[in-house]
Amino acid sequence: MNRFNKRERAKTKIGKAASKVFNDKGFLETTIADIASAAKISKGGIFHYFPTKTEILYHILSEYMDVVLEGLDKDLENIETGSSRIQFIISRHIDLYDKNTAEAKLLLHEAHNLPLKKFKIIAEKEKKYFQTVANVLSDFLNGFSSKQKLTGITFALFGMLNWIYSWYRPRGPLTPKELSEIIYNIFTKGVGSYRRSRN
Repeated sequence: MNRFNKRERAKTKIGKAASKVFNDKGFLETTIADIASAAKISKGGIFHYFPTKTEILYHILSEYMDVVLEGLDKDLENIETGSSRIQFIISRHIDLYDKNTAEAKLLLHEAHNLPLKKFKIIAEKEKKYFQTVANVLSDFLNGFSSKQKLTGITFALFGMLNWIYSWYRPRGPLTPKELSEIIYNIFTKGVGSYRRSRN
């Protein structure tokens, strides 16, 4: 068991280092030597855990999506109202981005470099996450939205959440908590909720 845990920790360490290099240089331009240098391990050490660069990318994305899905359904069961569930999903998503920024960016930009079989596995995990969020939104809307509109609403929320990578810096002046509140308020109440009263 300890040997297994040691192996998994080593793979996670390599994945963490590789995710930063992939983001800096791009997956196709990154070499095993680049990853070895970033992980402070020999090239032979990399090949001991991963036979190819593609396997490293798959490991990173699969592990990240497992983190995204882990315990989500159970957590939502313990939250009573639809609005609180939406707030929880937004806050949790941004918190995960804060802790796994490089991995989250890779999911958006490099997943297409996986072989089709492995890409489909990642896509299925994304689909499961999407459906969980869609179910929460459907509950919030009391089921009154059509399937097509619900899909659009769900993608709109993911659009707000996923594209923060292009401008948001978690260590900047806007905290993850503050950003979560902004997205929640705009998504559920509209940007007008931030308009100052003239009275």
